[in-house]
Amino acid sequence: MDFEIEIVTLSKQGGRDYNEDAFGHWNDERHVLCVVADGAGGHGGGDVASTVIRRSVLDGFAARPGIDAGALRQLLERANLDVVARQAEGGKLAAMRSTVVLAAIDLQAQQVTFAHSGDSRAYLFRHGAVARRTIDHSLVQQMVAGGMLDEEGARLHPQRNMLLSALGSVDPAPEIAVSERIVLQVGDVLLLCTDGLWEPLGDASLLDTLRSSRDASQWVEKLDAQVKARAKPGHDNYTALALWVHEDDETTRLMI
Repeated sequence: MDFEIEIVTLSKQGGRDYNEDAFGHWNDERHVLCVVADGAGGHGGGDVASTVIRRSVLDGFAARPGIDAGALRQLLERANLDVVARQAEGGKLAAMRSTVVLAAIDLQAQQVTFAHSGDSRAYLFRHGAVARRTIDHSLVQQMVAGGMLDEEGARLHPQRNMLLSALGSVDPAPEIAVSERIVLQVGDVLLLCTDGLWEPLGDASLLDTLRSSRDASQWVEKLDAQVKARAKPGHDNYTALALWVHEDDETTRLMI
């Protein structure tokens, strides 16, 4: 059975002066690559870091498309070095960093692989539930793993923004996590997003809005409305890239 992948995106500056998030996607007849990055560093450095990562990842994947875990790890290692190279320019770029999350899809094999560093997340929703989710590289996630917090407690913890990894460092090198290949099914929904989206909403709201949406566009509109309704003044930039897997009896194509 062939797939049709529908992609809908959202990126807003929220309560900040400018948007330091970046996102992008690339595809050919067989492969799809989607990436989301959340820059940090202040005074304009974060948006440079996230943009560098987007360009590095998309260009690298286009040169050698595939969903092999080793190749995807190398993509993020290369992006990390590209950010470090720009840090050498000094000024506002010297301390810039960025989280990153990507999803690489092989349409022929009907499989996806996730890779990430930091607390930008990838979700796989199946049959109205969270089937998979990346694990944040953050202090509160370590506390969850140690049994000191539950997921809801971590989302509201005052140190929830303390990252243990992000791109933009050589010593120590950033932690990069790559999933195994995951077989996709018709009806699956993928979400790549920054913490500016998942943090104010939580997994329960992501699911509630998904279950009440007829298509990707409506879901993303509801996510946008929910962030605006729940987020506090001065809240973070927020970015979402939603992919819906549909059945296509004729040919596999990408709807953007």
